[in-house]
Amino acid sequence: MTQKKYFGTDGVRGRVGDDHICPDFMLKLGFAVSSVLIESNHHVPHVLIGCDPRVSSEALQAKLTEGLLCAGVNVSNVGVMPTPAIAYFTQQLHADAGIVISASHNPYQDNGVKFIGRDGTKLSDAWEIAIENRIDRINSVPNHQIGTEKTITDAAQQYSQYCLNLFSSLHLKNYKFIIDCANGSTSFIAPAIFQSLHADVIAIHNQPNGYNINDHCGATDMDSLRECVLHEKADIGLAFDGDGDRLLMIDHRGKRVDGDEILCILASYQNTHTGVIGTLMSNVGLEKTLRAQHILFERAAVGDRYVLEKMQEKKWMLGGEASGHIINFHYGPAGDGILTALQVLQVMQNTKKDLHALKKVMRKHPQVLINVAVDNPKRFSEMSAITDAIAKAEFNLNGSGRILLRASGTESCVRVMVECHEAMQAKKIANELAKIVKHSFFGS
Repeated sequence: MTQKKYFGTDGVRGRVGDDHICPDFMLKLGFAVSSVLIESNHHVPHVLIGCDPRVSSEALQAKLTEGLLCAGVNVSNVGVMPTPAIAYFTQQLHADAGIVISASHNPYQDNGVKFIGRDGTKLSDAWEIAIENRIDRINSVPNHQIGTEKTITDAAQQYSQYCLNLFSSLHLKNYKFIIDCANGSTSFIAPAIFQSLHADVIAIHNQPNGYNINDHCGATDMDSLRECVLHEKADIGLAFDGDGDRLLMIDHRGKRVDGDEILCILASYQNTHTGVIGTLMSNVGLEKTLRAQHILFERAAVGDRYVLEKMQEKKWMLGGEASGHIINFHYGPAGDGILTALQVLQVMQNTKKDLHALKKVMRKHPQVLINVAVDNPKRFSEMSAITDAIAKAEFNLNGSGRILLRASGTESCVRVMVECHEAMQAKKIANELAKIVKHSFFGS
């Protein structure tokens, strides 16, 4: 496959002000997307666009929209909305593409652009390469706008009603929730949805100011959510990320429930799944639990687009990642933190079990993940000191565990994952490998 220049595993992403996350590039990107859409359609293309609430999103969206309009595409703006909501509207309105200005779980200094196809799923590698080829041929963008732009003013209400309609039998009167919105896109939607189901809801980190998105909150930092659940004696804590496509949870005892455990709960109790797709990072405990229940399990490359591709290939309905990105085709074509939470709550209501009891369906193996911040993380695979250290560690494990090092597709880091029977051994090996990665990149 052709190496991509601008696109990573989840669209175009980087530090605001860098070559690819700046107004000039956004203008070219919008024009390139429009040009590719126009060539592949026999009608005037329609594109849906929205963003998360980080400080740079509005300006980047304006320039991207300008590029779309200058090439003759019609644009519908839904404002600040979760990524899965934009996927839903793209599908419902039969738009030719959806665009989200967001850097998901990254800090406010970063931003990016995610693209969604007309079926509500991520665009293909071939489509992204076609856009990249077009960008590199653009010398200038015309300064006259041909397309039209409109705003969908009730998008939040429409999406909330869609979620509620899917779970019309769910009644949460006796539950107390703490909802951590990561000061992101779910801040304006999630609390109202759960309140509509008669739950006692306390929302935290739901006052975005452009700078506080994912700042010591949400799915990337659950300490304050855990403290609030315990202090308020809540039944459950829900943690979304900045653009609302991920969910992690806290049970009433303050224990973290990750994406692997959520997948296992849904697969075990929904009784509609013949197979589940995980990733190379999925805990082996998930695989063993599902196979014991005669539920098939396969691993995809890390990234929700690869999970989705394998789900489509196998025609299985459920898949996801330990990070909390869960896709269930019964409820939609994309990972959706709000819908995932509602699914787990439906299981709790049907089984009359609390989250702590439900998570016991899976026995996790000790797993340690260390993110080593580096420049150009893809270089690690060419460094002999790292590959030699991995080989030595795998020899010492002698088949009793797993080691995985990979370059992150969304952050500038190398992810070091070690999984084995003993927690101390996993921690020791992961720390040693992380040290070697640092030394290989930066020296002593």
